[in-house]
Amino acid sequence: MFRELLKEQFGIEAEDTLRIGKYDACRKQGQLYLLVPAGHTDEEELEELDQMAEHLSKYGDRNISTFLKTKEGKQSIDWNNSRFCILVNRHTLSRKQSQFGRKLAKFHYRGRSISFSVKKTSRIGQWKQLWEQRLDQMEKVWNEMLFQKPENDFERMFLESFPYYMGIAENSIQYLVDTELDDEPGMVDSGTVCHIRLTSATWGDSYYMKNPFDWVFDHSSRDLAEWTREKYFHNIKTYQPDLRQFLSEYQSVGPLSSFSWRLYYARLLFPLHYFETVENYYGAESEQQKLVLQERLQKYLWQSDDHERFLGSFYEFAEVPIKKFRIPLVNWIRG
Repeated sequence: MFRELLKEQFGIEAEDTLRIGKYDACRKQGQLYLLVPAGHTDEEELEELDQMAEHLSKYGDRNISTFLKTKEGKQSIDWNNSRFCILVNRHTLSRKQSQFGRKLAKFHYRGRSISFSVKKTSRIGQWKQLWEQRLDQMEKVWNEMLFQKPENDFERMFLESFPYYMGIAENSIQYLVDTELDDEPGMVDSGTVCHIRLTSATWGDSYYMKNPFDWVFDHSSRDLAEWTREKYFHNIKTYQPDLRQFLSEYQSVGPLSSFSWRLYYARLLFPLHYFETVENYYGAESEQQKLVLQERLQKYLWQSDDHERFLGSFYEFAEVPIKKFRIPLVNWIRG
């Protein structure tokens, strides 16, 4: 199907087809073409993602997937009653990624030199509003359930645990607000290309590529915090060497400012793992999915003491000069 589209609309005769992650892909002479559904992305957003991809590619990042344009120069194509984009990756490396922290720092460095206005994909300055919105929605659900008997173990765990996580979320929002009031952003704190949710799998596994559909425009600490969160929860006993190496590599390109560290910490403090598990449970379509999420919530609750210790000792672990930077600590969290 995808091969026909490439031939019909672009005159490209692909050699073979394959799956890369969740996408159909074709190969031709060392180039990879990805078919990405774009029904939920409006034209303005596509335009911004396209400009970001072109910018990063132009400034030397060889692993950026750029948009293959139609004859009319458009980023998307209507085909079989759906809208798609075709991404082309001209340098596909299938080797293990080394020096990930350093590569991410360079990616952010290139993204900071973007000079065009980014509106649709920007999350700069929006964390407070977005976090409060999520918290309010969940509190509303919790309040409605308070006077009913829990239907299952998940509901019982949610009812019992929500006040604790609400407290942490309120602390993270306050920490964010204080940072924005008390601290001055430096050059390193200007907006850059970030990822909606950066994990160790975001840049691909068998093929090394950076997909514009994973991006938002934000403060670089977003990526640092989300990568750290995933690494910590993946294995709470063995995350330290990887995280230490990641921070050392990242800062070999340029040290973090006090403002960056504080935003990083505020985001790490916000219990996104808890919120996503609860939200996904109530949006789940199958019993199997619900069971997986129930087990995940149970695991998080068991690990909450360890998680508190992780948050309490984070600045010390990361060797942040808190006295020099005058960084406030969250007193109730155990180190």
